[in-house]
Amino acid sequence: MKTANLNSRRKFMGAVLMGATASTLSMITNPMHASMSSFDDKKFAAADDWFKNIKGKHRIVYDGSTPHNGFPIIWNWAFYLSNNETGASDAEITAMTVLRHNAIPFALKSEVWKKYKLGEVFGVNDNATQAPSLRNPYYEPKEGDFPMPVIQGIKDMQQRGALFCVCNLALSVYSGVVAQKMGLDAKEVYQEWLDAVQPGIQVVPSGVWALGRAQENGCGYIFASN
Repeated sequence: MKTANLNSRRKFMGAVLMGATASTLSMITNPMHASMSSFDDKKFAAADDWFKNIKGKHRIVYDGSTPHNGFPIIWNWAFYLSNNETGASDAEITAMTVLRHNAIPFALKSEVWKKYKLGEVFGVNDNATQAPSLRNPYYEPKEGDFPMPVIQGIKDMQQRGALFCVCNLALSVYSGVVAQKMGLDAKEVYQEWLDAVQPGIQVVPSGVWALGRAQENGCGYIFASN
């Protein structure tokens, strides 16, 4: 990948973030947030290379833009289940879920959920208490976390070859919103969220970028609604 192209992408991502904060997240006004979405050459290369993990004849990418009661993960599991039932092994299947916009907390560790009240921020309730969740219910789910039984969470699906990635653009914007609301340093909160991304989940420049890359690598597209 040429340096000129990378510089153009970084400028584009910064511009997108600045536009988003101006139009939909007006409480962030400091332009420093634009730098948070920038990927250096190494990060862009790593994100591109990650798509080489897509394998098999049966390939799908789920657009997980909202929590939808865990359906961005449920449909990933269902794709494996239905293809297994029609004769395909896990080795012939790749289901990818792109966690972007309001679904980004599903990529994060429970410690961050509790500290920053992410269940309240993103509208995710704990089914056991009906209160905003203080943990990630879908990475290693407990009984009753999903709205239906016998569903594997992100960690188990990764072991079967499923792929999950998370939008860096959304991480930077939402961490900035939360930081300002709590009177904290935005850069520090962003870095804490970035460090809290669960093992094996790839951070990508943006969710829409990843959806495009997945389709370029042979994945069909499905919006992960319920």
